[in-house]
Amino acid sequence: MARVADLALTAVAPAVWGTTYLVTTEWLPDGYPLTLAALRALPAGLLLLLVTRHFPPRDWIGRVFVLGTLNFSIFWGLLFVAAYRLPGGAAATIGALQPLMVMVFARGLLGQGLRPMAVTAALAGAAGVALMLVGPDTAYDPLGVAAAAVATVSMSAGTVLSRKWQPQVPVLAFTAWQLTAGGLVLSLLAVLFEPPLPELTLSHVAGLAWLVLIGAALTYGLWLRGIARLEPQTVSLLGMLSPVVAVVLGWQVLGEALGPVQVLGAVAVLMSIWIGQRVSRPKGA
Repeated sequence: MARVADLALTAVAPAVWGTTYLVTTEWLPDGYPLTLAALRALPAGLLLLLVTRHFPPRDWIGRVFVLGTLNFSIFWGLLFVAAYRLPGGAAATIGALQPLMVMVFARGLLGQGLRPMAVTAALAGAAGVALMLVGPDTAYDPLGVAAAAVATVSMSAGTVLSRKWQPQVPVLAFTAWQLTAGGLVLSLLAVLFEPPLPELTLSHVAGLAWLVLIGAALTYGLWLRGIARLEPQTVSLLGMLSPVVAVVLGWQVLGEALGPVQVLGAVAVLMSIWIGQRVSRPKGA
């Protein structure tokens, strides 16, 4: 039962992340990827630092900035670039390859073997995401594809290293360290490469509040908790819930089409998640 609870709590994170596209396109100003990513990461990190009152020791500063840069600075920054240059379906499909990349990194960094059924489940999940999101008229901008691919590799490496480097502190403190470090890097990049934000409306503030409090502080705490308790491959497969939620919200809120092919893709994703967690479950669990 403890494993089921861990899976359910961890799954909350990608389910909430599935709201990001809707919130970003409907509630936030367009054209400020680095600034918005910084405003999502840094306030969440500082808030959690204030709550936990745990600060990284000097010998952990380097690791914290590596993890923050991989999981937030590179990942969120390039994810926005991909979103601007690619249709959501194309970007999400490239991101759906993350479970396979996590398996490769876990083999190299953690010494975990590749399980054929887990690889099959990851491939089936990626195919399911493609069915949901990619249509015959999908366009592929080379820079957008490269940005999505590098973002996926960055998050995959950060996921595995977050398992490899686990300090003896509460998971919220570990989350705070990474968010703060990633937010500081993003803030510097935003100052260097983007103009100031326009005056924010109430809608903009509401969207940022959702992304900071729920989409970052809460969900990344749950995500890192899951990484600490579950296998990285299992956690990464749960990430495929994000495009499923995004498609359902697009259908319900934005009036986007949802046909039999999209439903089939969603079923394939959910089945791949179930198979993946079954084959990676420790014996006797």
